[in-house]
Amino acid sequence: MKKLLIFSLLILLASELMAQSPVGKWQTVDDESGQVKSIVEIFQSNGKLYGKIDKLLIKPESVICTKCSGDMKDKPIEGLQILRNMSASGTEWSGGTITDPKSGKTYSCKMSLDGADKLKVRGFLGLSIIGRTQVWNRVK
Repeated sequence: MKKLLIFSLLILLASELMAQSPVGKWQTVDDESGQVKSIVEIFQSNGKLYGKIDKLLIKPESVICTKCSGDMKDKPIEGLQILRNMSASGTEWSGGTITDPKSGKTYSCKMSLDGADKLKVRGFLGLSIIGRTQVWNRVK
């Protein structure tokens, strides 16, 4: 009985910690139409967070990132790593970048959870006040 109780507490603790982390799958929303555009999977590697486009729900004109540069140039958008090198800093993650596959531009990025199921993702140039924020919804 003690083993079952300890196991149950560990499962509860693990699910609580996961709810405080952006690791998982998130729905992105198109700024213009308000429709769910894609699913992004955020994962951790070597203490940093990364995110890749897991699935496109609204197909763009091109499914290849022709406007991207560097190692993303001419790669399929599905599977493209758009979030890179995000580090925990208090209650937010920052210090990394986010790439917009539509324009091919890469921006500085910071993210913070708004409850367990909403993630505020801000891309900006230079100062954080010069940018825009999207709210992504956790996939359950």
